[in-house]
Amino acid sequence: MCRRATFTVGHSEPDHLVPANTTSSYSFDVITELFDNLMTLTADGKAVPLAAESVTSDDQKVWTIKVRAGQKFHNGEPVTAQSFADGWNNAAYGPNAMGANSYFSSIKGYAEMNPEDEDAKPKADTLSGVEVVDPNTLKVTLNDPFSQFPLLLTYPAYAPMPKAGLKDLKAFDEHPIGNGPYMMDGNWERNKQIKLVAFPGYTGPRKPKNKGVTWKSYSSADTAYTDLRAGRIDVLQTIPAAKVPEAKRLLGDRFLARKMSTTDYLGFPLFDKRFDNPDLRKAISMVIDRQGINKAVYNGDYFPADSLIPSIIPGHRDNACGELCTYDPAKAKQLFAKAGGFKGTMELYFSNSQPTYAQWMRIVANSLRDNLGITDIQFRQVPASDYFSMLREHGEKGPYRQNWEADYPSPQNYLENMWGLDNRMGWENKEFNDLIAKANKTADQQQAMALYNQAEDIAVQEMPMIPLWTWAGQGGRSKNVDNVTITPFSTGLVATDVTVK
Repeated sequence: MCRRATFTVGHSEPDHLVPANTTSSYSFDVITELFDNLMTLTADGKAVPLAAESVTSDDQKVWTIKVRAGQKFHNGEPVTAQSFADGWNNAAYGPNAMGANSYFSSIKGYAEMNPEDEDAKPKADTLSGVEVVDPNTLKVTLNDPFSQFPLLLTYPAYAPMPKAGLKDLKAFDEHPIGNGPYMMDGNWERNKQIKLVAFPGYTGPRKPKNKGVTWKSYSSADTAYTDLRAGRIDVLQTIPAAKVPEAKRLLGDRFLARKMSTTDYLGFPLFDKRFDNPDLRKAISMVIDRQGINKAVYNGDYFPADSLIPSIIPGHRDNACGELCTYDPAKAKQLFAKAGGFKGTMELYFSNSQPTYAQWMRIVANSLRDNLGITDIQFRQVPASDYFSMLREHGEKGPYRQNWEADYPSPQNYLENMWGLDNRMGWENKEFNDLIAKANKTADQQQAMALYNQAEDIAVQEMPMIPLWTWAGQGGRSKNVDNVTITPFSTGLVATDVTVK
């Protein structure tokens, strides 16, 4: 290992470094290196113990968690079952207004900490479902049986908190004290960088193969890419789409392509009766030339959807969507006629956060016009800051773009969040919801997957939301580093494995 032995990664500025106060992947970049959760993900998305010795349950509702003894926080404080309970209670207590608060809603006692009336005082300030049995044992009771709970424990918000951090969360945000393989080297230098060095007291399985990593903040992805080419940074996880063809040519084997968990969808406002007929929705799906759009807009690098679940997620089945996700204008015309056509203006909604959204929406509009004879089409480009509040309030009057990135690699994370109770489209299907609930209770993962797949088949046949394509991740590394792995999950870059030349 050379004397330098540290490396630099470019990314966007995080919003917070308190694990429970963010859902930003840029924050996760840093948090997952500073903290060891009870469970972590393998390269293929399976949950395995990290700070835990074991996570077990007989009924999928009451879980016993054994915390590995002998772990320390970066300030020398011991990591115990109480450290995890403290972190989770801090996250789940409504008045703390933590960004990842809702990720604790499956634990018993969450409702008492988060009254529906925001002005009301919570009845409790700790989760009744989280019990510290002894220094190394937690007993967690959920509201309902949930077989995917070990995967949820990999989510960054489930990190432990030291007592020193809870005393002053504002100071902790500037200088987090974790239990992971790296510790802070000085405070967070806002809009500049966050320096991490290997933690000498680390006893876990993620021992760093380098001496440290600096996360450098960029407001422009183009500038970050220029700095990667010049060797001023060593890793960039996302190269701007317009620069990808050039990056492939210039970086050669240092160009890092990967599949991702993020999938784009076209949702329908089913509370508008004009979109009530599944045949209309299927017809629209079948006039979308996914492969053609992929080539025209995404350099042929994205992965046209053949399922509601991306291929890297357990439970994905090739061609689960079948002909309904295949470009077939002739069949689409038949379905469109069967549905009785479409009356009025077809309004297409998308945000302004990426120029590519407008590009592919134009191609979709042309296909609707040419193949289905829908001539009255209007584009509704909404500022990114207003887009999700518009969808939450059902402000859209036509099909809209949205995506989903896995919080953890399970089909449940897609199916229940996007198609389940309280979904954005206003779609209701009791059989679908019952199958999801049954799968959630099923301990045998193979049997659970079969039930999730049955639920997926129902959603495909009703098509309240059309799967379009799964994103491709395109990163790069400098000549100074080797062994660079970027996972498609919230873990992102595996910084501990990087070797510095």
